[in-house]
Amino acid sequence: MELTVYNNEGNKTSKTVKLDAEVFGIEPNDHAIYLDVKSYLAAQRQGTHKSKERNEISGSTRKIKRQKGTGGARAGSIKNPLFRGGGTVFGPRPHAYDLKVNKKVKRLARRSALSYKAQGNGIMLLDALQMDSVKTSSYVKLLKNLSMDTSKTLVVLPSHDQKVYLSARNLKKHTVRVASDLNTYDIMNCKNLIFVNNAHEIVQEMLKK
Repeated sequence: MELTVYNNEGNKTSKTVKLDAEVFGIEPNDHAIYLDVKSYLAAQRQGTHKSKERNEISGSTRKIKRQKGTGGARAGSIKNPLFRGGGTVFGPRPHAYDLKVNKKVKRLARRSALSYKAQGNGIMLLDALQMDSVKTSSYVKLLKNLSMDTSKTLVVLPSHDQKVYLSARNLKKHTVRVASDLNTYDIMNCKNLIFVNNAHEIVQEMLKK
């Protein structure tokens, strides 16, 4: 697949780039995408939920009434889960939600997601992206030049650029990632994928291993 490279003004340049078919032109595997996205979303959960159980409740352990003769059920402690203010039975405990996905499956998922984007003409190449200062309006202007200010975009940089990252941080529809941190969820969650400079080459080299 051959694509034309654009500049910051949204105009086509004389450069063209041919994307590797092993990464951008495979038959997508939906199940691999599902597993990788599920693993990514599960890892975002903190897992710090906790409720106090019977042994953690503050209160006396004195037997609150006699065993027999009251006409009610026996009760040994005010911390009984049946009473108001008592402990929780089988309440949530802190734990990790991480799901293991094999490296080969992750690579297949990312290649599948990129292939879907290539099939839908959702990939654009940008020759360079440099910002003199941290300014969100300048970043939005760039997207307007590319006619992508109203749709979800994912800009992939070859290396970390603090000014670009901070300029796009407050924009809900627009995400910035480094090529080495590209994941399946971000690819599938955007409408347009923009590779800056040689970011696509880094991704190709990473996913062909």
